[in-house]
Amino acid sequence: MKKGLLIVCSGPSGVGKGTVLAKVLKKNPNMQYSISITTREPRSDEVEGINYFFKSKVEFLKMIDADEVLEYAEVFDNFYATPKAYVEEKLHEGKDVVLEIDVQGAMQIKEKMPEAVLIFLAPPSFEELERRLRGRASESIEVISRRLQDAHGELAQQDKYDYVIVNKTVDETVKEFMAIVEKEKEKRK
Repeated sequence: MKKGLLIVCSGPSGVGKGTVLAKVLKKNPNMQYSISITTREPRSDEVEGINYFFKSKVEFLKMIDADEVLEYAEVFDNFYATPKAYVEEKLHEGKDVVLEIDVQGAMQIKEKMPEAVLIFLAPPSFEELERRLRGRASESIEVISRRLQDAHGELAQQDKYDYVIVNKTVDETVKEFMAIVEKEKEKRK
């Protein structure tokens, strides 16, 4: 059995990563979405081992010390990480594993696993990104402002990725994403 492909997908909040990846995963039964570790409390609809692996901060820090994570970050007083053993297990099963992580995490992955394919989703324009964020109507003006400020820094780092896809339409972006995955698999044969 061939080892799977590790795919990292990043982009600013509101660019459509979740929507695109949901469609990509539906079209590719051999692709596995990586389950992250978090120290935040589970929400009422979240299930251990399906949505996240929930850990205490003490457990989380022990995992970092034991080199059991591929990348980690602190976001709004909680930690998030990609579990090394889980990802390696899925890759060795021949599954393609996709990580939806921020730019900082993507650079950590690139350092630890240079064979990973890094894909950055960019908005057609900054104005469109702002429109999408405001259109969600699920966050306060302060949170939206912070996300837009973060987006400037994230967009400035897109040249560090193997591929950049401008998400004009979801279907077009899904096709491009799938074409990149196939191209990378061919390269590895």
